[in-house]
Amino acid sequence: MQFDVDGGKLLYVLGVVFALGALTYFARDVVFGLSITVTAALLFVIFLCFLVAGFTIDRDVLDVVAFAVAGLAYVVFLWYVTMRYGLTDTGIFLLLSASAVLFVGLGYGVRTVGIDLPVRRAGAIVLALVLLSTLLAAADVVSGDVTTEIELEDTVTVSVSDADADRDDHVRVSQQVGTVTVSNPSPFTRPVDLPRAHGCVVGWDDHPDDRLPVQFEPSQYETADHLERGDSRTYDLEVSLALPANETDEQTLAVERGEDCDVSRSEPTLVVVLEDDDIVAV
Repeated sequence: MQFDVDGGKLLYVLGVVFALGALTYFARDVVFGLSITVTAALLFVIFLCFLVAGFTIDRDVLDVVAFAVAGLAYVVFLWYVTMRYGLTDTGIFLLLSASAVLFVGLGYGVRTVGIDLPVRRAGAIVLALVLLSTLLAAADVVSGDVTTEIELEDTVTVSVSDADADRDDHVRVSQQVGTVTVSNPSPFTRPVDLPRAHGCVVGWDDHPDDRLPVQFEPSQYETADHLERGDSRTYDLEVSLALPANETDEQTLAVERGEDCDVSRSEPTLVVVLEDDDIVAV
């Protein structure tokens, strides 16, 4: 059985596949740490550059390859904007409808009108797009990233409720110990990623847990994963402690931020550990 495979076309297909991988990886915001606004703009610029290349190149099937990469860049752009900006169903419908009109129009222009850009003009367009992208990326870098500030209580007082006093084991009690505020000083929409956190109690032998869960309220799943320009958002920082059920008296603990739980204190102390060195204490 013989296969008639065109080696050149196979390489073109592989190039398009790798282009899709590169675009998808770029859209995951794990490479350059750019803002959502600039990432979306760069994806659209990539679409425009390959579209211009498709209108200019008239050799073998390179124009088809350029159009294929342009289409993939546009699909990734749509996916990114939809996911990152949390578009409503109406917004997604309008965006898809406009995209359908756009590509039908482009197809008509290629097949019927015969759009053909001169190399010099196409080069000037691509150069202008590259300069615009460079300016956007530079503005993104110098405008600053999302800042995180933590404000902890000096002390907290915990106790077991009367309803749980008859139990023989320990009772879980949630207590707010402070707040975390994230702010976006830049003119671009930026992603928000709350730091991982945990806590521990030292200087109190009656507490059984070496490591305490620390939660943000509202949780990150209940809020948008981005901040618009100039916006800020505050989360309550809550710690879940295990208290002996028969200890109904109030217990006061000092609260402090630490790098780890390998510390000792002479009085009951709740240590909050945030796994991010860039967080500023207020």
